[in-house]
Amino acid sequence: MTFADLGLSPELLKAVEEAGYTEPTAIQAESIPAVLMMKDLIGIAQTGTGKTASFVLPMIDVMASGRRRALMPRSLILEPTRELAAQVAENFEKYGANHDLKMALLIGGVQMGDQVKALNEGVDVLIATPGRLMDLFERGKILLNGCELLVIDEADRMLDMGFIPDIEFICSKLPETRQTMLFSATMPAPIEKLAKTFLSNPKRIETARAATTNKDITAFKVNVEQRAKLSTLQWILRNDHVETAIVFSNKKTMVRELNKKLQSDGFRSGEIHGDIDQATRQKELERFKSGDINILVASDVAARGLDIKGVSHVFNYDTPWHPDDYVHRIGRTGRAGAKGRAFTFVTKADAEAIDNVEKLTGSKIKVFGKDDVRVELAEPAAKSGAKSGGRKSEEDAKEAGEESRDEKPRRSRSRKRDDDGANAAPRERKPRRARDQSREDKPREDKPREDKPREERAPRSEENRSDDKPERKPRSEGRSNSRNRGRDQDDTPVPAGEWNGPKPGFLDMGFKE
Repeated sequence: MTFADLGLSPELLKAVEEAGYTEPTAIQAESIPAVLMMKDLIGIAQTGTGKTASFVLPMIDVMASGRRRALMPRSLILEPTRELAAQVAENFEKYGANHDLKMALLIGGVQMGDQVKALNEGVDVLIATPGRLMDLFERGKILLNGCELLVIDEADRMLDMGFIPDIEFICSKLPETRQTMLFSATMPAPIEKLAKTFLSNPKRIETARAATTNKDITAFKVNVEQRAKLSTLQWILRNDHVETAIVFSNKKTMVRELNKKLQSDGFRSGEIHGDIDQATRQKELERFKSGDINILVASDVAARGLDIKGVSHVFNYDTPWHPDDYVHRIGRTGRAGAKGRAFTFVTKADAEAIDNVEKLTGSKIKVFGKDDVRVELAEPAAKSGAKSGGRKSEEDAKEAGEESRDEKPRRSRSRKRDDDGANAAPRERKPRRARDQSREDKPREDKPREDKPREERAPRSEENRSDDKPERKPRSEGRSNSRNRGRDQDDTPVPAGEWNGPKPGFLDMGFKE
């Protein structure tokens, strides 16, 4: 089936072809003919399936004939967030390029002046958030009795955000003889009630069972301690072939904090949340879409409806409080047939929340384990001091200094459990690993040592502690320099098989039967 089979006008088909689309999605194939026949419609489909185009395209043809009047929009589209409203407006501009239609965008966070001016001149299509629409209506700047067509988009999100009373008020001011469309990814009871009240004999189109997740998304849950979340996120970002990613948090304060930490560790990240003004939000989104940044840390303001192509990963840094939010969050990846990966971090406190998510989706989320890691993990047996020191040439060791320095301290600590005295391997590497020698010596200061310089020092004395300080400083600097060098390398994915660092601790958490 092609778009030409759906009854769209030649002008609209040309715009669709120029946009690069040839075949409609399932929701589009069923919705477009129904809208063109002026039927009321309930559309239930998971995110990323083309819901927006399923009402934008036929609306353009329906609105093509008729005359616009001042203050009286001919059609109304209600969106829960500013970002989603702006995206729908972009779709109208793109697909309506060959039609003489005037559109206005009513959203908060921007000056009212231009919006009022557009309304005074008359609009065919009004795209609005409920808050700004109610504000202008109460000021007498807009009349709704000329509206012929109403779209309530992301209805379940409207419910979550407390907009249902506003929606009911707006619907009561519209003409009874109108066409109404309601789209949602899920259909909780209050939305069913809303549909029965304001829709007349609607056609119900359900392309996926409510609350199911996209088959193109591979979803994992990661059992992790709260304090280990950041390091776990960074490890996966560096080693899972991440191209672009959205990281969701439940709290705006955590969004800001997490973005700062990622930036300080060399990641190209930005943030978007409710405390940021509309202009800044849009700027961050454009940076993400253009590739200036490849990680977007976000609150749920970005979870619904944003059509950002090429998002390879979604991370739920916090398990969502509301199960529906899980579906919408991970729906930012795996769009339009592309494959995506989604990771949900689960602490002990999140047990109930993740259970609710799995009940809603009807399936268990796979626990992320060693078999799911995209890089080859070094085995602990391969990490003996002498062997590790000789696994690379001197030249290769310089190029991979960051990995080597990060690995060696871990090996040193494991050797301490096996060797009571000074180990020969660290002695051989003394010119290159003075820091490791210091690391091994310090915890054993209270034990007899054969090392003569150690015997000459007074154990646990003030002098001893003073002599240790110069040893600490280079070690600290070494770690800092290692971290800085890692920043230069972390922007590019690590190819499979090249990871030679230790196995991350989170891979052993809660995975044993």
